[in-house]
Amino acid sequence: MRNLIRSVEFDEFYNSLPANIQNKVKYAMNVIAEIRVVNTKLIKKLVDTDFYELRISVGNEYRVILFTIDHENFIEAQQILLLNGFLKKSTKDYKKEIEKAKHILNTLSDESED
Repeated sequence: MRNLIRSVEFDEFYNSLPANIQNKVKYAMNVIAEIRVVNTKLIKKLVDTDFYELRISVGNEYRVILFTIDHENFIEAQQILLLNGFLKKSTKDYKKEIEKAKHILNTLSDESED
C-alpha cells in the first residue's frame, strides 16, 4: 500500500469541491494507494516533468490533481505527494499549474530541511 501525503494546497482544492466530486476523488486516491498498476485513463506521467496527473472525469469536465512520487517508476512508488488540483479547461492550464506544483514542492522541501 502506498502512503498518500496531502499538501495544504491540495486540501484547499479538495475542500472546495462538491460532495459528489469529493467522493470520486476519494475513490481515485484509494485506487492509487492500493493498486500497483493503474490504468492510464486515471493517471499519466506528464512529459518533461517530475509530475503525474490524476484525472477525475465528471460529466464532460476533468478535475486534474498533480502529484509526484518517491521513485522513478509508479509501480515501485511507496509515497505519493498530492500537490495541487484544478479544473481542466484547456491545455494552457497545465503550464501554470505545473509551476504552482514546483513551487509547492520547493516550499515543502525547504520546510523539511529546517
